[in-house]
Amino acid sequence: MNPIVETLIDPLRYAFFQKGLGVAVLSGALLGFIGVYITLRGMSYIGHGLSHSIFGGFAASQLISAEYYLWGSGVWGILSAVSILAVTRRRRIGADAAIGVVTTASFALGVALLTRFGTTGPSFENALFGSILGISRGQLIALCLVAALTVAVVFLRYRALLFATFDPDVAQVSGVNVVATDVLLLTTLSLSLLTTLTVVGVTLVAAMLVIPPVTARMLSDSFARILLLATLAGAAYGLVGMYLSYHAGVPSGTMIVLVGAAGFLAAAATRRRRPRPAGAAPTKTRRQAGRFANPPARSPSRPRSSPLRR
Repeated sequence: MNPIVETLIDPLRYAFFQKGLGVAVLSGALLGFIGVYITLRGMSYIGHGLSHSIFGGFAASQLISAEYYLWGSGVWGILSAVSILAVTRRRRIGADAAIGVVTTASFALGVALLTRFGTTGPSFENALFGSILGISRGQLIALCLVAALTVAVVFLRYRALLFATFDPDVAQVSGVNVVATDVLLLTTLSLSLLTTLTVVGVTLVAAMLVIPPVTARMLSDSFARILLLATLAGAAYGLVGMYLSYHAGVPSGTMIVLVGAAGFLAAAATRRRRPRPAGAAPTKTRRQAGRFANPPARSPSRPRSSPLRR
């Protein structure tokens, strides 16, 4: 048999690898997909923050029952996301500061609780760095449901999410409920992070939320194409990373992120070599938002320009 084919087929003999491979591919695609909105909002740090905040819920729920740590982590993550949004909208504290305060405190609480009382569920190391050995059928089903929910949210609220991402002030004036849109996005993000922590881990999940969208942004100026490329890139990073993790004997999350970093460097090199078309100029954000709404002629804030095309 061809050595390359044997290398690809050999790990598939194990049921745990089959589950891990499916979860890694789906996790990468999900994080890449929703990560586009997060990176374009300039909130890349929130993925890092919420993952650490969810870890606090993971530790706290261990004190009640190890069987419900996913529910506890999910509720904790959603509450943290809403708290960050509430603090940020006061405008006295920036988003980065709010994320830092809420999430680092939650992570510190999680470490303190696990150190003092221990854990009866997934191990501390697996929670931090991910492990394909801990994947259950229930977790796989939960990931599929969250992925379907995320796609449905983006499909049904595509215009609102797009408008609120680039021009939140104009979107609010035009009738978009920006607060509700932000809460919906952060809630979906929290659920996505929660269901992907098993493979990537707390410390590395933020990287998979940022690397695929940034890679896609290096290759295209079209928003719709960036969504597609980021999803495909995340899935590819998960696929290749899982195989390399198996053969190299390192944690799955670590290898997936390293593959993603390599993909980003390759995209950056390709971008540098690609000449910019003569006369190319950035388009305006209103064109990017499409015909979602007709803002008034006089707006309280000037729309920001966006280099993206619809």
